[in-house]
Amino acid sequence: MARPRQPIELVVAKGKKHLTKSEIEERKNTEIKANDDKIKAPSNLTKEEKKQFKKIADELKNLNIMSNLDCNSLGMYIRAYSNYIKISTRLVELDPLINYEEFNKLSILEDRYTKQCRSHAIDLGLTISSRCRLVVPKPPEETKKNKFSKFSGA
Repeated sequence: MARPRQPIELVVAKGKKHLTKSEIEERKNTEIKANDDKIKAPSNLTKEEKKQFKKIADELKNLNIMSNLDCNSLGMYIRAYSNYIKISTRLVELDPLINYEEFNKLSILEDRYTKQCRSHAIDLGLTISSRCRLVVPKPPEETKKNKFSKFSGA
C-alpha cells in the first residue's frame, strides 16, 4: 500500500531521499497550501464557544497547521466538547441508584460526545500523539569528519 505524500519540507528535513534542486522546486510549486487569512468561528457557536474557538485557532495558527478550511472541524470539536461538559456535570449530580434510567441515557450521550471530541481532536492536532506526527524532524547534524581528512590539508 502506498504511503501518503509528505510535504517536500518534511522529505528534505528527513534527509532520506536525495532530490535535485529542480525536483524540490517543482514539488514546492505543485504542493497545495491552504490560506489562513479568514479563520472565523462558525455562526452556530455560542459566545463562550466562540471565545474557546479563537483561543484554540490562535494556537493552531501559531503551529502553522490551521487554515480557513479547518474552521468547521474546530467548530464541531468545540460544540462536542461543550455538550460533553454539560452532560458530564449533570452526571456528577445524579445518583445512579435513584435515577438509573436518566443516568444510563446521559452516560451513553457522554460516551458519544467523548468519541466525537477525540475524533475531532486527532484530526486537528489537539492530542499529543497527533502533534507528534506533525513535527518536522530536525535536519541531521553535520556528518562526522573523515579520519583521513587531516592529511588532505582541508
